[in-house]
Amino acid sequence: MSFSYLTSRKTIFICLAMLTLMVIGVLSVSALAVAKDAAKTIPASVTIDKVYVDKSERVLKLLSGDKVIKTYHVALGDSPVGHKQQQGDERTPTGHYILDYKNENSIAHRSIHISYPNTTDKARAKELGVSPGGNIMIHGQMNGFSHLAWFNQQRDWTDGCIAVTNAEMDEIMAVYKAGMPIEIVE
Repeated sequence: MSFSYLTSRKTIFICLAMLTLMVIGVLSVSALAVAKDAAKTIPASVTIDKVYVDKSERVLKLLSGDKVIKTYHVALGDSPVGHKQQQGDERTPTGHYILDYKNENSIAHRSIHISYPNTTDKARAKELGVSPGGNIMIHGQMNGFSHLAWFNQQRDWTDGCIAVTNAEMDEIMAVYKAGMPIEIVE
């Protein structure tokens, strides 16, 4: 082997090691920021009356009137851009819905059902000759995988749901009331 071959392999190795350390650093800073915000609990005297989700910013906000009380980073469906059109498109719907029931025995750590599809969604799907899909939830991490939340929440991974960490889901469940409106915007 020539000296230049060994040098180029060593350079590549060093570059890959530095890139790996940089990625770990960015993920660590992101995880610390999420943990810091999660430490701020919602006072019992505050009534949450609406949930607002901005898909482009990947945030879920709990509102009391017009005041934002708490903001969470979220992961969305694998194909998040655009309104959900049909079952299996892995999009998170946009529009006005109702959080109509909670599920304590979910395949993920707790969940709250979003009333998708509404009448308009069903009509659109019928025109397209497809099923609109359903079972869209706000939920925690998949059961057995909570230790990967620091990684999962850095990417879109659901089938169209809105995912938060388990601790955040516990906090959201504590203020949830059946019939609470949710607005999801692009």
